[in-house]
Amino acid sequence: MDTIIMRGKPVADAYREAISKKITEAKERGLLVTLAIIVVGDDPASHVYKDRLVKLIESLGGAAKVILMPAETPEAEVISTIKKLNRNRYVSGIMPMMPMPKHINGDNVGAAISPNKDVDCLNPQNIGDVFMGRSRFAACTPRACMATLEHYGIELEGKRVAVIGRSNVVGKPVSVLLLQKNATPTICHSRTKNLPELLKEADIIVAALGKPCFVKPEMVKEGVVIVDVGINAVDGKLVGDVDPAVEAKASAFTPVPGGIGVVSNMMLMECLTRHL
Repeated sequence: MDTIIMRGKPVADAYREAISKKITEAKERGLLVTLAIIVVGDDPASHVYKDRLVKLIESLGGAAKVILMPAETPEAEVISTIKKLNRNRYVSGIMPMMPMPKHINGDNVGAAISPNKDVDCLNPQNIGDVFMGRSRFAACTPRACMATLEHYGIELEGKRVAVIGRSNVVGKPVSVLLLQKNATPTICHSRTKNLPELLKEADIIVAALGKPCFVKPEMVKEGVVIVDVGINAVDGKLVGDVDPAVEAKASAFTPVPGGIGVVSNMMLMECLTRHL
């Protein structure tokens, strides 16, 4: 069996040209597509992600407006900043880095973003539209999972999919997107009984639980398709939620690093340009 390595770069590159074309055409009309990025505090991961997004939007011909706020910034001030950006016609999209410091309610921050400028599906209206099947613009990571499966020709209709993780940003929305493609998803979590047995029945596994190398070879069947969303630092290396030894049994898998994360950033850029 030839295993398909579902690398993220070819998927992202497939979207790049269309997104760049939209941004160039907007610039010709006098509009510089601009992503406002809000970082509250000194979380290292947020700053790394911010730098990657700045580099990406600039490579596509757009611009970034970075707003750095101290960790002690009150929630009301963060929301006030977002409302000003909502009214700023030169700002195309708004991306607050999560998680926020503990005294700030991330749900309140997401709800403050105008639905038209919400690039990572944080506003409840946009979340509702996805769950009602009226929009495909879920958060960027679930869409990256779907874009990757489509790019590599993985059939979804009728397939049993085990989604490990029930977060609002990956597990729940990716299950809805899978349903829209006529797959049969099962959401698994920390209280799920007989998890290994459930995983063995799955044609496709989406691992998004944040535990390094959690899924072991004995938990999966031959020919399984693995979508590994996890990014965990272990002994100075990045590893996924799926043990690398699982690859020997998989018909297709996403590598970590170099898989879903690469596509997620481009999905955010696609959402930024959706109204152009």
